[in-house]
Amino acid sequence: MSTNRWDTLRRFDVIILATIFIALAWILTVHRTTDFIIFCIFVLAYDLLYGYMGRLSFGHMLYFGVGAYAAALTPEYVSGNPFAALALALAAGALVGVLLGPIIVRTTGACFALINLAFNQVGYFLVLIAFAAYTGGEDGKAAFFDKVWFLDFGNRTVVFVTALVSLLLVSYFLGSLTNSPFGILLRTIKENELRARFLGYDTYRYKLLAFTISTSLSAFAGWLSILNYTYATPSFIDPHRNVEVIFASLIGGAGSIYGAIAGGIAYMAISNYLPNYIQRWEMFLGMTLLLLVFKFQTGIWGFVSSLFNMPRTEEKS
Repeated sequence: MSTNRWDTLRRFDVIILATIFIALAWILTVHRTTDFIIFCIFVLAYDLLYGYMGRLSFGHMLYFGVGAYAAALTPEYVSGNPFAALALALAAGALVGVLLGPIIVRTTGACFALINLAFNQVGYFLVLIAFAAYTGGEDGKAAFFDKVWFLDFGNRTVVFVTALVSLLLVSYFLGSLTNSPFGILLRTIKENELRARFLGYDTYRYKLLAFTISTSLSAFAGWLSILNYTYATPSFIDPHRNVEVIFASLIGGAGSIYGAIAGGIAYMAISNYLPNYIQRWEMFLGMTLLLLVFKFQTGIWGFVSSLFNMPRTEEKS
C-alpha cells in the first residue's frame, strides 16, 4: 500500500476504532468492553514514555491509582459531580508528575525503571496502610456520582460511550503530539539524547513535560475506571500489576498509537479469557514474550504494517 493511500485510510481512524469497540461490546459485554477501552488509554499513556521517549517504567500503576483514588474520594469530600472528580484526578496526576518528575527524568535505564517502582511501592503503602482511614485500606472505597444533565454514569452504556469518546480524543491528541516537533524531539532523545543536547535543546524540560502528560493521562484512565467499577481498591495501585501495561505495549508494538491499542486489546483478551481454558495462562504470556523478542520485535502492529507496506508509526510524510 502506498504512503498516499495509507494517509487516506488514516482519515477513517475514528470510524474504524469506534466500529471495533462497538463490535466488541456486542460480542462481549458493554462493561467488559469499557474495561478494554480504559486499559487501552492507560497503555497509550505509558507508551508515550516507553515507545517514544525510550524510558521503561516499572511503576506506572502509581499514576493510574492516583487518578482512581482522587476520583473515588471526590464524592465524599468535595462533590458528587463526576466532572469535579475528573478535574481532581487530572490535577492529581499532573501534580504527581510535576513533583516526582524532576527526580525521575534525570535518570535513565534500570534506574528510571526502578525509581518509578520505588515510588509505586510508597504509594501502595500509603493507600493500603497509612491513609487507610480515608482510602478504605484493603476494603477499598466506593464512589457514586450524581447525574449531570442527561448523563447518568450509573448507566453502563453512558460509561461505555464516555470511555470510547475519551479513547478517540486521547488517540487524536497523542497522534498530533507525536507527529509534532515535540514528538520528533522525544524520538531523538530516545535514539541519542546527547546529540539532542549538543544541538541546543534542553532535553530535561521536554522529558519532564512528556512525563507529566503521561502521568496525567494515566490518572485520566483511573477516573474512567472509577466510573466503570464505582469503587477503588489497592489493586488499582498495586506494583505487581505493572507487568500488564508493559506486556501490552510489547505485544502491540511500542512507539505506535495503533500498536498500543492493539496491544491493550490483545492483553485484555488473553488475561480475561485464556484462564478459562488454560490454568497456567501466565506461561502463555511468557512464551508470547519470547516469541516477540526473537521473531516479532515490532509487535502486532509492526508485523501487520510490514505485511501491507505501511508506516509502522503514524508519522506524516
